[in-house]
Amino acid sequence: MELWDIYDESRVKTGKTMERGSSFKEGEYHLVVHVCIFKSSGEMLIQQRQPFKKGWSNMWDITVGGSATTGDTSQKAAERELFEEIGYVFDFSQVRPHLTINFGVGFDDYYLIEADVEIDKLKLQYDEVQQVKWATKDEIIQMLEDGVFIPYYKNLIGLLFEMRKSYSAHSQ
Repeated sequence: MELWDIYDESRVKTGKTMERGSSFKEGEYHLVVHVCIFKSSGEMLIQQRQPFKKGWSNMWDITVGGSATTGDTSQKAAERELFEEIGYVFDFSQVRPHLTINFGVGFDDYYLIEADVEIDKLKLQYDEVQQVKWATKDEIIQMLEDGVFIPYYKNLIGLLFEMRKSYSAHSQ
């Protein structure tokens, strides 16, 4: 059983929790994190979800993502998801998300990190991840068009590639 902290619309923890899969009440939200690893050459590490995984089965996705569990900060959730899904250790304690996107019942924090990860040394979580590979922005856009990548907005994928070295919404 996975428990999530419940937040209000201002992203303040309410002190309540909910079980994953439960219905949200009006004004209840939860926290989700995504981590995108970029190679110094500019490619993003992407993963293919297992065919038996609920939701987006067999589809390609950004490096890792998942819900924060009770007691997690955004940074701790990012560390945990990165380690659980691909076996990679990264210290997020001094890192802020590059962007947060509000969605119907929560907040999506996106972390963009650069690391020349050797994918053959990663330990993929069998329950979640089928395989990983490096991909360029154009390759991911093509995968979106082919319907084999989770249907993120193309502009979001472009933004992730653009923002990977900056915390600014400006190009300079």
